Amino acid sequence: MSLSGYHIIELAGIGPVPYAGQIFAQMGAKVTVIKRPNATEPLISHHGKSFLEADLRTPEGVDVALALIKNADGLIEGMRPGAAERLGLGPKDCHSINPKLVYGRMTGWGQNGPWARMAGHDINYIGLTGALHAMGEAGRPPPPPLNLIGDYGGGSLFLVNKMLAAFLSRAQIDPDKRSDAKHGVVIDAAIIDGVTSMMGIVHDLDAIGLWQPERGANILDGAMPYYRCYATADNRFIAVGCIEPKFFAIMLEKLGIDPSAFGGQNDPACRLSQRAQLETIFASQTRNHWAAHFDGTDACVTPVLNYSEAACHKQNSARPDRQ
Repeated sequence: MSLSGYHIIELAGIGPVPYAGQIFAQMGAKVTVIKRPNATEPLISHHGKSFLEADLRTPEGVDVALALIKNADGLIEGMRPGAAERLGLGPKDCHSINPKLVYGRMTGWGQNGPWARMAGHDINYIGLTGALHAMGEAGRPPPPPLNLIGDYGGGSLFLVNKMLAAFLSRAQIDPDKRSDAKHGVVIDAAIIDGVTSMMGIVHDLDAIGLWQPERGANILDGAMPYYRCYATADNRFIAVGCIEPKFFAIMLEKLGIDPSAFGGQNDPACRLSQRAQLETIFASQTRNHWAAHFDGTDACVTPVLNYSEAACHKQNSARPDRQ
């Protein structure tokens, strides 16, 4: 494992910090969660971690944490800005006893700015980046896309990436992963920064005239008949994503549709009629019928599964991490 021999301290919290710790554990790091006495922790995001109970609101609890931090490689916390400092566990406190420590801070708004200490959740953070506005149907409120985009995509994954870069930099200085640096590294991972970075493709497409701010009008937001979901006869759904012309042609062939009668793939005048025709066709059979019909083809037509079904799908179960 790439992080074998590393020790990460996780100050217990919710959302992106536990998931970041889970990723570190899956990479082979030893992850120790410092949690409140008698606190109940979620199971999945703490798989492979060890736990230490300590009340960080007391001097004794802080001493327990600092004793672990003294020899750790990294620390991750998701408190509001200033909260760790008030406990005596801020970056300066930790670096005074462990200069090599990579200190990872996970917040929604970031460590500074007028909203830094304001409460928020995933839907608030992605709403400020333009991501939430770009999702959903035209004329309707944007739907909350779970917390995968903000908390975990723009949050956990960016925190992990930045900390890995810091570990790599330190390892290049000291092959034993023990740097003599006088100042420790502080990672400021803000969800609004991570999501803004992921929105780069939208800004790129906008710059070349292939995206507009309105929902339901773009290539990846459900406006195109060839990139959206369709209901099936059993009130389930099939996902169609044949963006490339060659894949689009395969879909039409598998559905028995005459391309010349269907109209051009990107002809705006044909979109409503194409969508209506595909709605009728997919509604004529069950989801599993269509899944089997397109199985193994390059039509980019696949079933929409719930999480229980997903765990049993042959492709997911064949992956090494699932076995």
